[in-house]
Amino acid sequence: MTGERLLSVGIDIGTTTTQLVISRLTLRNEGAAFSVPQFAITEKKVLYRSAIHFTPLLSDTRIDAAGVREIVAREYTASGYEKSDIQTGAVIITGETARKENAREVLSALSDFAGDFVVATAGPALESVLAGKGSGAQAYSEEQQCAVLNLDIGGGTTNLALFENGKLKDTGCLNVGGRLMKFDTDGTLTYLSPVLRPHFDFQIGQRLTEVDLQPVLSLLVDILCRTVSGQGGISDFITDKAITVTGEPLLSFSGGVADLIDDKPRDPFAYGDLGVLLGRAIYQSPLCQGRFLRAKETIRATVIGAGSHTTELSGSTIFYDRVRFPLKNLPVAALSEEEEALEPPALAEKIRTKTAIFAPEGTPTVLALHGLQNPRFSELCKLADGVALGLRDCAETGNPLVIAVRADMGKALGQAVGMLLPDAPLVCLDSVALSEGSYLDIGAPVAGGQVLPVVVKTLALG
Repeated sequence: MTGERLLSVGIDIGTTTTQLVISRLTLRNEGAAFSVPQFAITEKKVLYRSAIHFTPLLSDTRIDAAGVREIVAREYTASGYEKSDIQTGAVIITGETARKENAREVLSALSDFAGDFVVATAGPALESVLAGKGSGAQAYSEEQQCAVLNLDIGGGTTNLALFENGKLKDTGCLNVGGRLMKFDTDGTLTYLSPVLRPHFDFQIGQRLTEVDLQPVLSLLVDILCRTVSGQGGISDFITDKAITVTGEPLLSFSGGVADLIDDKPRDPFAYGDLGVLLGRAIYQSPLCQGRFLRAKETIRATVIGAGSHTTELSGSTIFYDRVRFPLKNLPVAALSEEEEALEPPALAEKIRTKTAIFAPEGTPTVLALHGLQNPRFSELCKLADGVALGLRDCAETGNPLVIAVRADMGKALGQAVGMLLPDAPLVCLDSVALSEGSYLDIGAPVAGGQVLPVVVKTLALG
C-alpha cells in the first residue's frame, strides 16, 4: 500500500521568530484489517523552509497581525506554491505570543492561508512537549532507553521537557532566553526584560560591554544549572511551573540559542540580543562539560511540519448530552493502558496532569483511552470514577468534556461518567484511535444520531 501523499504547510509564530515550512507527507493506515483505523505519517520530505523572521509586534503586548500575514504571503510567493496547492497544515502560536491579547486576530489574518487546518495556541507546557518531540529528544530517549532533558532556549523563555524511555515525565518553563536584553550594533541597551530589572540597574541607552554583561550571563546559566540538577532557589524565573528532575538525564539543546552553543568567534551583538553570549556561556558551563545532544532541529524544533487529516466515523455505541456541535481543533491527551489501570485517585491525577499540558486553564480537550473489551461492571465503575474525578475541574468551566475510547464501550462509559458529572456537557466516542498531541474535530450526529463524524489531525514535527 503506497499511501496517500499530501502537500502540507506549518506556520510557527513565536515570541521572537516567525517561520514557515512546506512538506510532502505520505499517510498510511497502519491498523490491521478489520480493526480501528490507525493513520500515521510514514514519510515526510521538506520542500521549502522559509527565512526566519523576527515576529512583528505593535507593542510589547500586541502582535502585528498584518505584519505576520505579510511575512507568510511573501514566503508563499518565494516557495513557488499557491495557496490552492496546500492540502493540510497547521498554524501554531507559541511562547509569549500565545498569551498576547490579539492572538485570535493573528489566527484570523492567516485563515485563508491555512483554511480548515489545525489552529492552536500552545501554552508553556505544550510548547515544551512540541520542542522535545520536534528536536528528536523524545525519539532518542525511546531508542536508547534513557532519560533525556530537552532545553528549548528561545528569545523569552527556556521550555523544558523530561523524557524517560520515550515517555514524557514532566515539563517546565523558565524566564531564560536570548532576548531578555536587546542592543544596537554597538552594544547600546534598547530593552531590558522586567524579569531582569530587579537584579540589575542597567539603563536604556547605556552602552554595555561583554564584561558588563557577565553577571547577567552568570545568573542565567546558574538558573539552568540549578534546574537540571534538581536544586531550587529560582522562583523569580519560573513561568508556568517548575520541573522535577531526578538523577542525571542526558541534556539536549534546541531553540535559537542552541545554534550558538559553541566557542566560535562571533560579533557578541550580531543578533541584537544576548543570544551569542548566552550560547557561549552555556558551552563553557557545567551544562556542556559532559556528553550532551545538540538537537536534530534547533530553531525549527517547534515548527509544526504539518497536520494530516483523516476523516472517519465514530463507533455506534456512543454517548452525548447537551453538546453543541461541531467541536473543532480539540487537542488530544492520551493515557497508556498502565495508567488507565490505576486506582481512581491516581488515575485522576494522571488525567489532570495530561489535560493541563494539552489544554491549559480548562479549555476543551479530548481524553483518549484504550478502554476494556467486555468489561465487568466493577471495572467499568472503577474507570468511570477515575475519569470523572480527573475531569471534575474541567467540568466546572462549563466546557464540553470529550472522551474517546478505542474499545467498544463508549456508551456505557459515557453514561457512567454522566451520572457522576450530571451537569457537564459530555461526549464519549468509541472505535476512534487517537495519538497524544493530535487534534480532533467532531461534526453533528448522522445516521439518526447513532454516529458522529470525526476528523483526526495528526501533527508532524521537526
